[in-house]
Amino acid sequence: MMLNRRHFLRLSAFAGGALLLPSGCAVVPTGPQTKAAAGKPETLVLVEFQGGNDGLNTVAPIKDPLYRSLRPTLALSEADALPVGRDLALHPALKPTMALWDAGDLAVVLGVGYPNPDRSHFRSIDIWDTASDADRVLSTGWITRALQTQPRPRAADAFVLGRPHLGPVTGSGIKAVSLSNPGTFAKAATAVSIPEMQRRNPILDQISTVQGTLRVAGDDIQNRLKAVPASLTADFPKTNIGGQFADAMRLLAAGVEAPVIKLSLGSFDTHIDQAPQHARLLGDFAAGLAAFRKAAQASGHWDRVILLTYSEFGRRPAENASKGTDHGTAAPQFLAGGAVRGGLIGTQPALDRLQNDDLVHTMDFRQVYAGLLQGIWGIAPEKVFGKPVDATAGLIA
Repeated sequence: MMLNRRHFLRLSAFAGGALLLPSGCAVVPTGPQTKAAAGKPETLVLVEFQGGNDGLNTVAPIKDPLYRSLRPTLALSEADALPVGRDLALHPALKPTMALWDAGDLAVVLGVGYPNPDRSHFRSIDIWDTASDADRVLSTGWITRALQTQPRPRAADAFVLGRPHLGPVTGSGIKAVSLSNPGTFAKAATAVSIPEMQRRNPILDQISTVQGTLRVAGDDIQNRLKAVPASLTADFPKTNIGGQFADAMRLLAAGVEAPVIKLSLGSFDTHIDQAPQHARLLGDFAAGLAAFRKAAQASGHWDRVILLTYSEFGRRPAENASKGTDHGTAAPQFLAGGAVRGGLIGTQPALDRLQNDDLVHTMDFRQVYAGLLQGIWGIAPEKVFGKPVDATAGLIA
């Protein structure tokens, strides 16, 4: 295939991160790798709840009378909610995750946020992605900085599925590939060629270098994906996030070594008529996660994967006049995997101790990150955050 503008833009859409590879940064086929021992996690699957997830209706203080007075129409029914202890209950749409909860494969980290919270979507997600303080702007993602401490030759350091937002893998020094579908990327990466005459153009010469990098990665990924039986992901939900979970499973089953896979789901920006939209989103996530767990158990990957959800902020405790909720602060995070220490972690923010009519966070999100850095890759938090951070203990069994 000749490289023209249409083909170049198409390839860019599949591999935006890869097009930013520094010159001289080699990509090699993954080849046979030494697998981690059973129970030792090696891959972090991030799921971004884009738009600001309502934590109070995700993990509800179901018996607190203040919860019902603040949310006269949005409060969950105690009869339908899923009790998890401490007078807390999950949204009923999360019912598919209860099998994980009962098996100790699901943890809920309560009250996660950061000091001086910002309610702008763009600024707050940037804080979460870079792990910066609220008054500081960083140009690299926290995962990027983490993987820079342990450079290894891989086809890719991170795959970004769904929404093409690199987020925590932003910045040079690692190989982050944003793609809509692993198989499509592999085919596109191997199909593009640049004639010798075109390579005399300096810009196309640089593109040629990148294209060569993509061909190596694409060849290897394509060959590996062919060996994954279609039956492994046949029962995944036919939703956007269900498809992303299926693609993540295919990458894992194909043995494509990448320490990070990022998914995204949204929009959780539920200012108006929240109830049906929030239920649908949580239900889609829960069904996708349940299918992912079943397939990962069947393929022997469940003990080697840690899944973490995150969102730029929670929502206000009080519902608004449009039967929705507005931008807030703290919210829970989910952790899932065979190596996760299941249960409730941390403290639920108190509804009778609001600050500026909003929840006060009880755990800094960087403490959660620090616990995963240590538990998955053995990385000291100060190497990533530039200062000591008390890691959340007990995330990984």
